[in-house]
Amino acid sequence: MTGHEITFEPDDPYHAFLTTCPRAPHGDGKLGGIAVAVKDNISTKGIETTCASKILKGYIPPYDAHVVELLRQSGAAIVGKTNMDEFGMGTTTENSAFGPTLNPYDTGRVPGGSSGGSAAAIAGGMVRMALGTDTGGSIRCPAAFCGIVGLKPTYGRVSRYGLIAYANSLEQIGPMGRTVTDVSALLEVIAGHDRRDSTSYDKPYSPAPRADISGLKIGIPQEYFGAGVDPQVAAVVTRAIGRLEECGATTVPCTIPSMEYALAAYYVTCTCEASSNLARFDGVRYGPAADTKKSWHEAYREVRQASFGTEVRRRIMLGTYALSSGYYGKYYAKAQIARENVKRDFTRIFSEVDVIAGPTMPTIAFKLREKSDPLSMYLSDILTVPANLAGIPALSVPCGKAGGMPVGLQIMGRPWEDERVIDVAYAYEQAVS
Repeated sequence: MTGHEITFEPDDPYHAFLTTCPRAPHGDGKLGGIAVAVKDNISTKGIETTCASKILKGYIPPYDAHVVELLRQSGAAIVGKTNMDEFGMGTTTENSAFGPTLNPYDTGRVPGGSSGGSAAAIAGGMVRMALGTDTGGSIRCPAAFCGIVGLKPTYGRVSRYGLIAYANSLEQIGPMGRTVTDVSALLEVIAGHDRRDSTSYDKPYSPAPRADISGLKIGIPQEYFGAGVDPQVAAVVTRAIGRLEECGATTVPCTIPSMEYALAAYYVTCTCEASSNLARFDGVRYGPAADTKKSWHEAYREVRQASFGTEVRRRIMLGTYALSSGYYGKYYAKAQIARENVKRDFTRIFSEVDVIAGPTMPTIAFKLREKSDPLSMYLSDILTVPANLAGIPALSVPCGKAGGMPVGLQIMGRPWEDERVIDVAYAYEQAVS
């Protein structure tokens, strides 16, 4: 990929970027001269990093995240920080404290979230590839809504050092790009062990996407085509799976009974972890300076109330409640049991099939301000959160349109078999190109 330089255009009609670096230096290497955008919850030395929150406005990290170090070493030109739902909490990028990102396919619709800025920057032709983060679908959702490719790697495949934490046990940094080949090339750069991240594994990735999927067994879970999934979306994805069969794969019906509890288990887990992680933003260590003339509790409350958005405050309160005395066993402990059931279901299915396929999202991109009710927003994550609970790789690849908007085909694989997931996506991409 060296030498395929892309000129970065700072014109940003979709509000994909919060900060731009139009003269970003680049060098020789695997990504030499390639413009890469970085989600604004990933630390960049000398470049403002806000998590799209007022509480971090003006914060300039003194160090690079591990993935940013690797990007620089690869010769990539880091051209800016992309908009997102505040602290990664959302499915639309409307929860940004600095205004929403618009979908390049239809500016009256959302780009998905929380990595909506990264997806819009790619779909809008501003960059070829970008980094996002995925806690419950935050790479795959905007990839599906914006018609690009996005991968949530196996948990531990990419270092989280320098990622401003939301929910440690769920989130992963991952690649987003125009094509499967772009995503593969970016994963090669960022994957591998980092001693500063205790969850990081020594699993480098060597890209060699193969279009031959003859004999591959693809599990088709009935829950991914049931209630709540738009019939038009289901039809587009079904046709895409048919193309994979034409490439030599076979399909096997399967069920994921634990899906019934997956969404609840996810939201209990992520809000509990968010409550703990975001406690550091107190006006002393991080955030705007608190009024030291007031009591600590009063100053702490005022800083957080003024600087956190509604959705972030909601999730902190939900998590604090679930972890409080007398409720830990009723909520968090039960959520972990449900999470283990999800893992067991995937283990069982993967003993019979090689990958699992279905829709990435149950609908096409929402209209702006359409999802004002938090519960309806949370329900939109039903098809993406199981992969995070299980820690498995999952990728969204464009597979057609419904109602004039992109639809994503989601491909999930066994832990550490990111290569196979990419192969299947590449086979589909080649079949329809």
